[in-house]
Amino acid sequence: MKFKSKAVVFMAAAALIAPGLAACSSGPGQQTTLTWFINPDSGGASPTGGGQAQLAAECSAASGGEYSIRVEQLPNEASDQRQQLIRRLAAHDSGVDIMSLDPVVVPEFAEAGYLVDVPEQYRQDFTADRVQGALDASHWKGKLVAAPFWANTQLLWYRKSVAEKAGLDMSGPVTFDQVIAAAQATGKDIALQAKRYEGYTVFINALVASAGGSIIENEGAAAADTQLGLDTPAGKRAATLISSLARSGAVGPALSSMNETNALNMFQDESTSGFMLNWPYVYAAMKGNDVPFMDDIAWTTYPRVDADKQSAPPFGGIELGVNSASQKPDLAWKAIQCITTEDHQKAYMMGTGNPASRAAVFENAEIREQFPMADAIKDSLNAAVQRPRTAYYGDLSTAIQRTWSPPEAVDPERTPRESTELIMKVLKGEALL
Repeated sequence: MKFKSKAVVFMAAAALIAPGLAACSSGPGQQTTLTWFINPDSGGASPTGGGQAQLAAECSAASGGEYSIRVEQLPNEASDQRQQLIRRLAAHDSGVDIMSLDPVVVPEFAEAGYLVDVPEQYRQDFTADRVQGALDASHWKGKLVAAPFWANTQLLWYRKSVAEKAGLDMSGPVTFDQVIAAAQATGKDIALQAKRYEGYTVFINALVASAGGSIIENEGAAAADTQLGLDTPAGKRAATLISSLARSGAVGPALSSMNETNALNMFQDESTSGFMLNWPYVYAAMKGNDVPFMDDIAWTTYPRVDADKQSAPPFGGIELGVNSASQKPDLAWKAIQCITTEDHQKAYMMGTGNPASRAAVFENAEIREQFPMADAIKDSLNAAVQRPRTAYYGDLSTAIQRTWSPPEAVDPERTPRESTELIMKVLKGEALL
């Protein structure tokens, strides 16, 4: 991702294609069409696939002819989704009405004036009964600028037999050091994400926050005034832990190439399976893959960095925003209200495996049957910490990935300092990534 001041780079190219992007206007007696740019989900672009496309079809039908929602699918990668959207937003393309937004782009888009603030009549509905992580992600500088749609977090997945053999008590919080020791004692692996990509930034951020710190200490500041919390005791503690993991002999031979899929594959190997950090989708994936030891798999909330500090699980998911250039913002918010009802969030969670942002959904009997870890997910979402909230997130994340990779080379005294120096040079325009 690039930071906000670089959005103008795309404007000239976007202006050339903007005329072809505008939505068709509705004539007399015709239904108004809203265009919703969706991120890929397991429901695909089919109106019967259980995903966002199906919600669009159902809400179109429920509107009684007031509007029809047409979906456009964004690319797979979050950075590509951001780039495609920002080209259109910078060109003031009125053909974009509703957007499925990765939480990290909400500050950038809001700061640039690309998002419509949530109208007063919808604020109560969009904030009541929501998990804390989703609420935090939908605000910017004290304003509600998006509606929580679905929320995501990571859990610690483990083999009950491995924890028991290691003497690790899983009835309460555990620390990373305890998990490392348990894996070493049993000759089993810890599967996690440390490839040079966004998932590694997610991991680093969770460690810094769990150590009591914050990568950015003055959220919302101008680029040159940004104060970083990496070269601090919390940042150094996070670096120490990554170094310990990399040298533990319990993370497999290819830690620096591990993403979520690789981690899942490692955990599904019965000969080495011990522990895994991953998102809730892995439970259905393991059942679908007929993993033979499903009865031995359990879960708990994110490990602590220090025993006396609460853990800060990662937060992900999608927020729904309305384009400030849309000619139909009122209808767009009305459609979002339909998309995010409790019934629709339940259906979406059951159809795609993506957790709801409404807390009540986790108490539903069908949800609890399909997701026996529902309580752990909800608890984690309420404790989750956002990735750094800044209009310059893309450059920040890229710089962190560069300086903290590979994990085997992370040094607690050097890495946080070098990371801070590179980020500040980039934010001040003194270096390029």
